[in-house]
Amino acid sequence: MKVLSKILSVVVGLTVINVWLFRSNRSTSYRGGDAASLLEEFQVYGLEDYFLIIGIIKVSLAIMLLLSLYFKKLSFFASSGIGIMMLVAVYMHINVGDELIKSMPASVMLASCLIIAYSSKKSVK
Repeated sequence: MKVLSKILSVVVGLTVINVWLFRSNRSTSYRGGDAASLLEEFQVYGLEDYFLIIGIIKVSLAIMLLLSLYFKKLSFFASSGIGIMMLVAVYMHINVGDELIKSMPASVMLASCLIIAYSSKKSVK
């Protein structure tokens, strides 16, 4: 379980960083509604521009998740934080009537974060 948790920590951390820093202005088939960027996606969800602060929080948590490979105590906090954000992302997709495939990346990230959090709590005992 430790190896899986480490692999998932790298995958989740790098994925969040990739989406928010390198792909934020690119269209993907997973964006909410017909959005072509993160800003447009937030508008689809009815969120104001200032909600993009979520990106700073997500990237910070992703960095913490990567650092948790060396500092174990960060793992639960970082994975739980990203997990909560992914849960909200799935809810937002459902709320605007997106087809289920659009919420698949957030769902996979949520499941990964649950595994990481569970593993980090289990290894503390």
